[in-house]
Amino acid sequence: MAKTDDILALDNQLCFALYAANRAVTARYRPLLTELGLTYPQYLVMLVLWEAAAAVDVVRVSGLGERLRLDSGTLTPLLKRLEERGLVSRQRSAEDERVVTVAATTAGLAMRERARSIPGRLLCSTGVDPDRLMALRDELRSVLAQLESQAPSAR
Repeated sequence: MAKTDDILALDNQLCFALYAANRAVTARYRPLLTELGLTYPQYLVMLVLWEAAAAVDVVRVSGLGERLRLDSGTLTPLLKRLEERGLVSRQRSAEDERVVTVAATTAGLAMRERARSIPGRLLCSTGVDPDRLMALRDELRSVLAQLESQAPSAR
C-alpha cells in the first residue's frame, strides 16, 4: 500500500477522484433513467435538445458535440439510436449538406415532463447537502473553464 504522501498514490490523484465521483453519480442516474429508457449520454443529448426547444433554437450536430464535449464518432451512434426510438430527428441542410441539425420530436418533447423529477430525485438519493453539491458543480464549471482556456481540446 502506498504512503498517503506519495505523489503517485492513487488516492492523491485529482483525475481519479473526478473519475470515481463521475462513475458514482452516473450509477445513481442509471435507475432513474431506466424509467425513461435512456442511457446517461442519451439523457445529456435530450437535456440540450429540450433547452433548445424551449428557446426555439436550431441545434447543429457539431454544436451539440461541442456542448457535450463528444466527438462525432461517439455522438452519431447516440443520435441514431434516439432517432430509431422516435425521440429526435436529424435533418441535413439544403444549403450545405455538411450541416446536420437535430431536434427533439413530439415524443422526445413529451419525455421532458417525465424527466422533470430526475434532478431532484438524484439530489435526494445522494444524501449530500444540495447546497454543497451546487457549490461543487459551480467549482467544477470554473475549473473546467480554466482548463479549457489554457489547453487545446483533447477531443
